[in-house]
Amino acid sequence: MLNERSLEGWGIVLGASSGFGEACALALADEGLDIFGIHLDRRGTLPHVDEITSRIKGMGRQAEFFNVNAADPEKRVSLLDEIQKTVHASTGPATVKVLIHSLAFGTLKPFIAPSQQDTIAKPQMDMTLDVMANSLVYWTQDLVRLGLIGRGGRVFALTSAGGARVWKTYGAVSAAKSALESHTRQLALELAPLGISVNAIRAGVTDTPALRKIPGYEEMIRLAMSKNPHGRLTTTEDVAGAIALLCHPKAHWITGNVIGVDGGEFIVD
Repeated sequence: MLNERSLEGWGIVLGASSGFGEACALALADEGLDIFGIHLDRRGTLPHVDEITSRIKGMGRQAEFFNVNAADPEKRVSLLDEIQKTVHASTGPATVKVLIHSLAFGTLKPFIAPSQQDTIAKPQMDMTLDVMANSLVYWTQDLVRLGLIGRGGRVFALTSAGGARVWKTYGAVSAAKSALESHTRQLALELAPLGISVNAIRAGVTDTPALRKIPGYEEMIRLAMSKNPHGRLTTTEDVAGAIALLCHPKAHWITGNVIGVDGGEFIVD
């Protein structure tokens, strides 16, 4: 911990049930935030969500988790209504301190393939960019409009090296990561007068459930292990720890950046 109860208020984590989202929810709770976790899970993985909420509550923090599609506009409105009621009814500061966008749901199809049915189609491209990039803008807009996040607030988007580099079948996700980084810069510009900082966190290759859905992920892991100066993969805890540090009040001047949290992996050819 940075220090005892270094943060106060609420954190919203989009994609809170696994990977980076899970680690960030736990790290922010450890720093003193109550947590709203938005996730989309089937019945088989819900017991793990219960484990996460139990760990957060074990730290003496509140944990309100919702199993819904965070990128659905109607669901977002309904969720924010619940969030607003809970925040205003809580005994602590009635504010959202941190928003973390860690949504990893998109189409992994090539742009070009021998058969048209094997190539990505417009609805799949649109969905990937909407979920993995554009939803950051809509969530941030609504939080500001409702007065739930204000001066001292932090917004973080989880990006990857795919925003600048290519991998077979990763085209739509790569485009989404590039858009996510662009949205980060624009939001940082427009939210600066409100005292809200916005940064994208470019994690190194990390063995998460999302990574394992990428065709050829084993080779991706092998390459990362061979080039990372530390000789290991990035962990979700590495990334969550960096985000916790960037939530410190003294880090308020850091905004509009794509910040690498990868042990130097990206800089090695």
